[in-house]
This record gives sequence, structure tokens and C-alpha cells, in this order.
Amino acid sequence: MDRQISFGQYKLIDNALFAGMLVISEIIIITASSRWFPGQLYTVSVTAAITAIVMMRWGCTSAFHAALGALVYVGIQKGSPGQFLIYIIGNEAALLLIPVVRLAGKKKIRENVVLTMVYALSVQLLMQLGRGIVSVVLGSDAGAILKFITMDALSLLFTILIVYVASRLDGVFEDQKSYLLRIQKEKELENGDI
Repeated sequence: MDRQISFGQYKLIDNALFAGMLVISEIIIITASSRWFPGQLYTVSVTAAITAIVMMRWGCTSAFHAALGALVYVGIQKGSPGQFLIYIIGNEAALLLIPVVRLAGKKKIRENVVLTMVYALSVQLLMQLGRGIVSVVLGSDAGAILKFITMDALSLLFTILIVYVASRLDGVFEDQKSYLLRIQKEKELENGDI
């Protein structure tokens, strides 16, 4: 018996898997860094990378992953309510790329290495800039913007690397509706249905 799932079920499962990867990765990274490298000025996070991949796969659904990453990051560190606001709202700034991605075309970004890297860089920088701006709105001085960017420089490199690797894997860094249609067409050609 060949049971098929609906597109909605596929989307839900796919997003849940990426959310799980995000939560587990953030817990491991934050726990390891707080135990082995306490007091370091830099941070490392996979939230921007996973948000970038999900944004390419599903668009606006990535808003959930951006917020989830913030909740986990600040929650594990027992942050203040202000820090939760800074990270949640700040991370959502990455969604400003969605119209740009639609205009440029997901396929074009995926197939061009330079555009892929610029896209990954943009997701990370928009999150950092968003956090800095929210921090300033909540009372920090303007230097907070630069602080968020420099503190997260290592995450920037991780984001570019992870998104680049994802872009080289078939179907990972691709609009999922297009991917599923492409796979279906390939199966039909293979079976001689067309």
C-alpha cells in the first residue's frame, strides 16, 4: 500500500524537522560555549542559517524559525523580557528579504554561488541590524547596533558556509513546491508517462 501525504502535511513535517534541528543545535552550541568558553565576547548561532534555508523553501514560514531561534537562545541564557523582545523582533527583520528573493527569483539565487552567499550574508546582517535597532528603541545607545554585528561575526561565517553547502544539495535550498513538481516530472519521465 503506497500511502501519500498531502502537500500541507509535507510542509508541516518539513518545518517541524527544521525547527527540531534549530532547537537541538542551539541548545548544544549554547551549552557547550557556556561551559567551555564562558565570558567570550562572541556568539555562535545557527538561527540565521536555518531561517535562510526555510525562507528559500517556504517563504514567510521562516518567521516561525527566526522567532524560535530567539526564544531558545535567550531562554537558555535566562535573558530578560527586553532581551526576548530584542532577539525575537530583531530576528524577524530577516523577512525583509522575502520580496527581494521573489523579485530576484529563488532559482537564480540558488544556482549562483555569489548570490547564495550574498543572500546568506543579508539574512544574518538583517537579524543583527534588527536586534541593534530594537535595542536602541528600548533605550540602549546607538553603539548597540555595532555590538550586535561584531558579537555575531562568527555566526555570519557559519551562516554563509551552511547556506552554501545547503545550496549544493539537491532540493535542500529550493522552493519546495517547485522541487516536488520537478521530482514528480522526473519520475514521470523515468516511467515513460510523458
